[in-house]
Amino acid sequence: MIPSYELLDGFQIPQIGFGTYSLKGLHGVRVIESALSHGYRLLDTAFNYENEGIVGKAIKNSSVPRDQITVTSKLPGRHQQYNNAMHTIQESVARLGLDYVDLYLIHWPNPKRGTFVEAWQALIDSQRSGLIRSIGVCNFLPEHLETLEKETGILPVVNQIELHPNFNQAKQRQYDQSKGIITQSWSPLGRAGDVLSNPTLLNLASRYNKSVSQIIIRWHLQLGALPIPKSAHSSRQIENIDVYDFELSPEDMQAINNLSSANGRLHNQDPAVYEEF
Repeated sequence: MIPSYELLDGFQIPQIGFGTYSLKGLHGVRVIESALSHGYRLLDTAFNYENEGIVGKAIKNSSVPRDQITVTSKLPGRHQQYNNAMHTIQESVARLGLDYVDLYLIHWPNPKRGTFVEAWQALIDSQRSGLIRSIGVCNFLPEHLETLEKETGILPVVNQIELHPNFNQAKQRQYDQSKGIITQSWSPLGRAGDVLSNPTLLNLASRYNKSVSQIIIRWHLQLGALPIPKSAHSSRQIENIDVYDFELSPEDMQAINNLSSANGRLHNQDPAVYEEF
């Protein structure tokens, strides 16, 4: 069993989720079914991933009861205007084939468009109507979160951000924590790039008798973050949640934090200027 974090709204959410980005078709259904069978109970999708349907199908095919699965989806930037957002949320629920979505997020703030507050209001109203259980955001900087709080009085329960050893987001995590917001980590393994061959991480993996992926996921957990790794391989799915029988020392946590750099983003997607549609 994967332990849980408690959200600001009182709901529980698993400490590790399963990412579904790029999973499509019947193959994607089988991969998600496999993840559920291995113990994952948080599935992360998005309107823009164009795979909400297969996530819903995998849930239906699974023997895991619906009320034990936390389903996350996300509102795309092009649908942030209030009426469009309301329709898109309804469409997400319909695509998933569910009665409600457990966690719905604004995918990016798109600050140049200036519509993320009305999108947030749509999430608030959809939560009140029962279509969404919990509401949050992705890639929101402190100034964006402050605007939401000022304009609506309601804070997100989750802020999903790019977070991996090359970009540890210390200031953003500290801000989220100060507001009681859970920080979720997208691309927690750096999309399996050069991070997995980093000498520091390889050395730690050897010393703890764990894989590099396990070291990184354990690092996320000890930061208080919620990683959502993705793998199509059954053995790696199991490996990525087998991280509760060891603990990294403070010195080793610092060694991983030292890998971070200001320009460590994977694709230079700075939420202050990046526009997602």
